[in-house]
Amino acid sequence: MSFWDIIWFIIVSFAFIAYLMVLFNVVIDLFRDHSMSGGMKAIWIVGLVLVPMLTAIVYVVTRGKGMAERQMAAQNQIVAAQDAYIKSVAGTTSAADEIAQAKALLDAGTITEAEFGALKAKALA
Repeated sequence: MSFWDIIWFIIVSFAFIAYLMVLFNVVIDLFRDHSMSGGMKAIWIVGLVLVPMLTAIVYVVTRGKGMAERQMAAQNQIVAAQDAYIKSVAGTTSAADEIAQAKALLDAGTITEAEFGALKAKALA
């Protein structure tokens, strides 16, 4: 096996793995898109099975912007769910939230400056 055979194997392996990544992303995006009908999803899947390279390229060109938007929406949903879970487990608000509430009470004249300082120190402790 020559040096160029090894280089060619590396290039072909890279291209194949890149193609698989695109193919998996297309399939994931197909099932993530709730606005597309089941029949259209089936047509895209059949196209990916029969003419995989051409169908993947056409899908990325025609629906690429939507793919990015759906990916960002899914990521934002995950982050929001994670934040909600953390807040529910912690059961308390953050120090910044407590200080902001204390500042609002101070601005409204409900508490004095000394009480605000005490609340702030307690929140930061």
